[in-house]
Amino acid sequence: MINKRIACLAFFILPLIPALTAQTVVLDYYFNHETKKTASGEMKRFHYLWDDKANTGFSVWGDIFKNMGAKLDTLDKAPTAGSLKGAGIYIIADPDNKKESENPHYIETGDIENISAWVKAGGILVLMANDSANTELPHFNNLAAKFGLHFNDDLQNHVTDDRHFDDGIPVIVNTAVFKTAKKPFIKDACSIAQGKNAGTVLQSPAGATIATTVAYGRGTVFAVGDPWLYNEYVNGRLPAGFDNDKAAADLAAWLLQLAKGK
Repeated sequence: MINKRIACLAFFILPLIPALTAQTVVLDYYFNHETKKTASGEMKRFHYLWDDKANTGFSVWGDIFKNMGAKLDTLDKAPTAGSLKGAGIYIIADPDNKKESENPHYIETGDIENISAWVKAGGILVLMANDSANTELPHFNNLAAKFGLHFNDDLQNHVTDDRHFDDGIPVIVNTAVFKTAKKPFIKDACSIAQGKNAGTVLQSPAGATIATTVAYGRGTVFAVGDPWLYNEYVNGRLPAGFDNDKAAADLAAWLLQLAKGK
């Protein structure tokens, strides 16, 4: 059912991307490298992977990108000018903390310089944080600071249980990004402090920014306080009426259009 809906969404949204060439969407597998033990005792990668079709994966969002003509790739080592050269879009979601990895790869000064130089030259960077208990914010914020952003140690759109899904409804501020989604869902996100050049995209009902975009050189950064477009919430277990599938397609189309214009 979800795959059919993705194809339908792509049919309507593809015309919004003029003369689309195959952009490469690179998903970080280095700063986020979570593992879990299987029933057989083996350690297996999971959480925010293109090929993970369970609730924890990004396979649905990846299919949306592919249906829009993009290519998917991964980066399982520290980013360099060479490894980012072919990327149109680079996504970093939920960098590991000590709870998630025995030896997390923190974002270091050299990584920040390589990533920011790539953005400045025209790259489209997506930063997806999480609440502070479930991600590594200090080093992630060193990267965000390069673009005038800061992920706050707080919790917005807190949803206590499945009877309170409406507590996870954000306010759409920028309809240029979200052109078709009307009722997205994002829960337990951190807010984002932003400089004067940034523009709010999503707000909590209390008015806190939870998604923003900022231009940097010839490139653009989209930052959000949660990796909210993973399979569980697109629209795996959301009640009828929520449309994170549309939000995922809207964001993919917007990112690809930006990448095409660089």
